Amino acid sequence: MAKPSVLWRGVYPAATTQFAPDGSVDIAATQAGLVALVDDGVDGLVLLGTCGENNSLEREEKLAVLKAGVDAVGKTGGGRVPIITGVSELTTRRAVDFARAAQEIGVDGLMLLPAMVYVPTPAELLHHFRAVAEAVTLPIMLYNNPPAYRVSIGFDVLDALVDVPNIVAIKESAPDPRRFTDVINRYGDRYTVMAGLDDVALEGLLLGASGWVSGLTSAFPRESVALVRAANTGDWEAARRIYRWFMPLLHLDADHDLVQSIKLAEQMMGRGSERVRPPRLPLAGARRAEVEAMVRTAAQTRPQL
Repeated sequence: MAKPSVLWRGVYPAATTQFAPDGSVDIAATQAGLVALVDDGVDGLVLLGTCGENNSLEREEKLAVLKAGVDAVGKTGGGRVPIITGVSELTTRRAVDFARAAQEIGVDGLMLLPAMVYVPTPAELLHHFRAVAEAVTLPIMLYNNPPAYRVSIGFDVLDALVDVPNIVAIKESAPDPRRFTDVINRYGDRYTVMAGLDDVALEGLLLGASGWVSGLTSAFPRESVALVRAANTGDWEAARRIYRWFMPLLHLDADHDLVQSIKLAEQMMGRGSERVRPPRLPLAGARRAEVEAMVRTAAQTRPQL
């Protein structure tokens, strides 16, 4: 049995949720995808993030996916890697309820998002984060993604959360890499910082991020693991070589159709199905052809590891 990874270190794919042809959650296929990622060397898994289509699932479906992940590769599945779940709800009450249920299932940590749709004031954002943190004992990583969620977790909020012991990390998906240095300069080791935007991943690692929560890792896990390993060992020549090869695909993570693109890449690489749940639809037309060409090129030019 592989030794369990240290939390918030290394490569954490934002794993996809697999669907059957009738649109229902395909638990067996989802588990198979998670096992394959762990077999390829990832250090942890984020379930029910954006790529996991969190907000397209019903509550009981979300809990079924979490239980399946824990059973396959988490605590009851041999404890091979940590399992993190996204907490992405419309209201604080729902977020608290879901976080408590996830803790009972046995996940290892939470990736906590602002409440969906509503754009909060800093005071409201702080209240939301505190309420969830106080409801559980699990370690929490806050997810900062201003382009996607229209709110930035500013230093005023992070300052006010310093006394919350189980808020311990930040997934940083702001497109400006200066944010990594600003956070580390201000807080030292109070918050662990993970890179969260695929096409700023190497910059984040260079500037002190402890790991990478990645979308495209679901299609190319070995290359992702090799990239982070090279960065961690200071082999920047190898890291740049892999990153430059990967970059056309990594840019997809910043597009609005990232879920469809990543799932199409998974399907082309024999790692899952492109099926998504409406309102998302599989890519079509020129966009589909563009992404398919990118994946084919990446597959044909994979770096020697």
